[in-house]
Amino acid sequence: MEFFTDTFLTEVVLASCAFGLSCLIGLERQIRQKSAGLRTHALVGTGSAIFTLVSAFGFSTVLGDDVTLDPSRIAAQIVSGIGFLGAGVIFVNRDVVRGLTTAATVWMSAAIGMACGAGMVPLAVVATLLHFVAVGILAPLTRLLPTPDGKRTVRIRYQDGRGVLRDILATATGMGFDSSILDTRQIGADDDEAAQVAVEMRFRGKPPLRELLTQLSELPGVRRISLRDDIDEDSVIEDDDAAGPRRRLLRTRR
Repeated sequence: MEFFTDTFLTEVVLASCAFGLSCLIGLERQIRQKSAGLRTHALVGTGSAIFTLVSAFGFSTVLGDDVTLDPSRIAAQIVSGIGFLGAGVIFVNRDVVRGLTTAATVWMSAAIGMACGAGMVPLAVVATLLHFVAVGILAPLTRLLPTPDGKRTVRIRYQDGRGVLRDILATATGMGFDSSILDTRQIGADDDEAAQVAVEMRFRGKPPLRELLTQLSELPGVRRISLRDDIDEDSVIEDDDAAGPRRRLLRTRR
């Protein structure tokens, strides 16, 4: 059994390319202080390249007239396997989803690693450049697109008597949003929790509304945030309080 095969140098070069390109993506995530940073992306990209190289070259010694291998079988499992890893960086905090972009970059690192492992280094380089176009150019452009946020109602439930509403308004103002309160009501206390307040608001501003909701979900005392599109002028809202479901008609402003 030979430790250094004829393809050893090629394998090292391809794995190194995957490592370098994945580090570039991970560095961008690390600078933005995301949950998956430099090390994660470097390991995902390099590991994907190694799996692809093993699939392509690892079983060449057992090939024969009676043995046929499909080099794509191992590589195909990388796609589904990375999906579980990407799901680990996605989490929901009070109905606000975070980590989708980071999960997508983990997926991209795996694809770049597979491309390097398959010997398609130019494609991997192009994919890396497209990643930076997506996160560096497309993100600012999306802020210029018209959004229907001004016609979307945000329902926030928070603990009463802790000045949470003041913090909500201050956070929105600090991010450049104009706030308007459509409705507010108190929810009775039960044995386990203190009294809460449910408020329905609208926010108008240039930053994406999701960024504001992410910040509001992290405020102390905020218990739940939900976002609703105003379909027509009379919108029916179902109350899911502990006292039981009831329905009331709310006339929204236009």
